[in-house]
Amino acid sequence: MFPERLRALRKGQHLTLSDLAQDMNAEFNQEGQASKNTASQIGNWERGIRTPSYVEVQKLAKFFDVTMDYLTGLAENNTYDLAKLFISDKTLLFNGEALNSKDRYEIYQLISGYVHGMGGRTEKPGPQVHQEELDL
Repeated sequence: MFPERLRALRKGQHLTLSDLAQDMNAEFNQEGQASKNTASQIGNWERGIRTPSYVEVQKLAKFFDVTMDYLTGLAENNTYDLAKLFISDKTLLFNGEALNSKDRYEIYQLISGYVHGMGGRTEKPGPQVHQEELDL
């Protein structure tokens, strides 16, 4: 399960093996770190040839913002709290453009208003099937 999930997460973010290795090295750069991540190392993980260490799985989970249980196949990642995403320090993009803090706040307010306004609706959001009456 781990190799498939790692590949799906990487490809979902349109990253090559080299891109992922470079990004992880940049994000988790520690002074005196003996080894850096390489494209071939990550490729071996994706093919199931090698198994990453606990520390490497932890770094991957943090990098992709998923749980280690999801990465290893012990849990499904079906939900994500948008509120946490908007208050996180992650860079948010929309159609390739970064959202500044004012945009993030306004979008958060729009979503919050939409969700809280759903309580007064008679119809639930989602696909609805309506059949019209014929007046004969």
